[in-house]
Amino acid sequence: MYYSETKVLMGGLAHVPILIFIVNFIKGKFESIASKVVEVKTEEPKVKVVELKEEEVKSEELNASEFKEAE
Repeated sequence: MYYSETKVLMGGLAHVPILIFIVNFIKGKFESIASKVVEVKTEEPKVKVVELKEEEVKSEELNASEFKEAE
């Protein structure tokens, strides 16, 4: 016996809330498991501040580099 198109559509629409309930139930189980496993730390990372040292440039080296640039 064949079903009319209307009965098939009504049967499919009737099962949609059941499928949504099942999907939400499974999603809730995974979220509860994930919340137990994951712990978020809110500590700030320790950063060491380093000062830059300026190197002294000899006047002879400076004059030599200026001469090379001028060529």
